[in-house]
Amino acid sequence: MTTDHDVVRELLGAWAFGALRPEEEQAVPPHLAECESCAAEAERLRETVRLLDGPRGTAMSNGSGESGGVLALALRSRPAVPRVAAHAAPYAAAVAGLQALVRELDGRWGTPVVHDWDAHATVAHLLAADEPLALRLGLDLRVPASTVPEGAGWEEAWNARTAEVIAYERQRRPEETVTAWAAQAAALLATPEARDPERAAHATTLMGIRLPVADHFLVRGFEAWIHTDDIGRALGLAVPPPPEEHLWQLVRLAVRILDLALGSTAPPVLFAVAGGKDAQWVLGSEDEPVRAELALEPVDFCLLVGGRYAPEEVPRGATGDEDAVRNVLERAAALSWL
Repeated sequence: MTTDHDVVRELLGAWAFGALRPEEEQAVPPHLAECESCAAEAERLRETVRLLDGPRGTAMSNGSGESGGVLALALRSRPAVPRVAAHAAPYAAAVAGLQALVRELDGRWGTPVVHDWDAHATVAHLLAADEPLALRLGLDLRVPASTVPEGAGWEEAWNARTAEVIAYERQRRPEETVTAWAAQAAALLATPEARDPERAAHATTLMGIRLPVADHFLVRGFEAWIHTDDIGRALGLAVPPPPEEHLWQLVRLAVRILDLALGSTAPPVLFAVAGGKDAQWVLGSEDEPVRAELALEPVDFCLLVGGRYAPEEVPRGATGDEDAVRNVLERAAALSWL
């Protein structure tokens, strides 16, 4: 039987890293005041954090060239995210990850992150980015309604709306922006569509593409992770990739969208993503022999689709027709609006 002691004991690692949700944090101090063994363990963990972390949680190397650090440990050690269906789990995990990261932004909200956005604007952008799905699922707006004219193309409307939301949030404290974004994210994760695969199976058009609602949740998870990584890099903190199961959900969604973007007349390329079971596809024409083979690592592929690699810079393995390979890489990079 699980006791309160057992529950708090399991939370102590994430508590030491400051990675608990507020409702979980409230359970820890009262128990530590009454339980000597947990109090001793908590102090040991906190001291370990201080030794590992150094000032302000700077990133560290594990000696093998792989970025590590306290933030990565904190994100990996977070307790379970809200119970949702598999299609919404990557979004729930990415939301939890960003909630852990924003703790590091105190006094550093003006740090340049990506495009012309600082950290505050990047979170405001995510508030705007989640809005179309939230509205489609019947949720209330968290910011004033859009003034973008009816009939505008989706890209024009999207750029105008994200600029509008960022301008509005600039008038508020960053903490208020985080609260609005987190509340909208929580509301999305509480919808029936986040918990019921059958309800999420119906298709809808958002951001210029018609996909099942389940896939739109994956898109939200993809973008939340990409921008969490953006903020982490700007702060010099290592942000781990999504858990493997979630990462492969994002990879397979990106492949489906890339295949649609390439169409049936593109020179066919055998595309493989390293490390996945049955993770290879023939992209492009079905009426010609394969002209080239292309292989990418899963995180690199996601960063390419997310616009964080230029086509010529992404690490790859390739043989055959260079033009056919270049076409796939350029189409993948062109998918990004992040």
